[in-house]
Amino acid sequence: MLIDRLIEKITNLNAPIVVGLDPRLSQIPSHIKDAVYADKGKTPEAAAEIIYTFNQGIIDSIYDIVPAVKPQIAMYEQFGPAGLACYFKTIAYAKSKGLIVIGDIKRGDIASTAEAYSYAHIGATDIEGTTTPTAQTDFITVNPYMGYDSIEPYLSDCQKHDKGLFILVKTSNPSSSQIQDLQAADGRPVYMHVGELVSQWGMQFIGKSVFSSIGAVVGATHPAEGKTLRELLPNTFFLVPGYGAQGGKAADLTGMLNKDGLGIIVNNSRGITGAYQAEKYKGKFSEADFAQAARAAVLDMKADLEENL
Repeated sequence: MLIDRLIEKITNLNAPIVVGLDPRLSQIPSHIKDAVYADKGKTPEAAAEIIYTFNQGIIDSIYDIVPAVKPQIAMYEQFGPAGLACYFKTIAYAKSKGLIVIGDIKRGDIASTAEAYSYAHIGATDIEGTTTPTAQTDFITVNPYMGYDSIEPYLSDCQKHDKGLFILVKTSNPSSSQIQDLQAADGRPVYMHVGELVSQWGMQFIGKSVFSSIGAVVGATHPAEGKTLRELLPNTFFLVPGYGAQGGKAADLTGMLNKDGLGIIVNNSRGITGAYQAEKYKGKFSEADFAQAARAAVLDMKADLEENL
């Protein structure tokens, strides 16, 4: 099962960390951008080439110390076809380095639309009898708020291709409470009911570990809710955004772990990829050393998690 491979990599590296590849051009060093702009102008094609070069540098610097990366598709889609090509190339490059890839796509639709999204990102596209894999991500994020028929096509492809999902349950953004904390008829918040559905949907995907390849997104910014969800969902693995820039701290994550100290993979995006711009690393790393700064930030995050979890 895919979840067993993820847990094995986390355990071997002692690093429950996923590096978010959410590139912003303002974050990318000038020496990468200038030459491409000179050749191609300030075009979507230039932006895509710049981002791919930057991503390669980040991946080369961290692939041996983290188990996974998580590209956020919107940051690529904004550059049109060239940006999407960059997204797919980034996934392929990360896979070539042995990383598990979580495609942060947050899709949520029903029937044939959900099926097409699933084919594109974790399954294979059928072209009149010839099937062709496309993105080849390992996990993807999906939105369950249209119910089971918006999730079922993905579950089918997870079964066929040994893939996984991280389903939005209690997200890290401040206004998540407007919907996710609403009380249902039984007095419990909506996120608890969604969490229980995720657990049910994932029962057939439990591997040799106690966990399922069908996981939940649970924000580091909600430690009390995370603890409640861990108690409610013993077989559900959590993808945890919100660490670092959004205010989540390592100590906030302890309640999300099981008795064996497992159950989470913590995302850090600009805190790693943009580390060379952070006060902590200024003076130690130049723009040209952005990849080395990213590696240092991963090692510091790893030490923080080891000390506080």
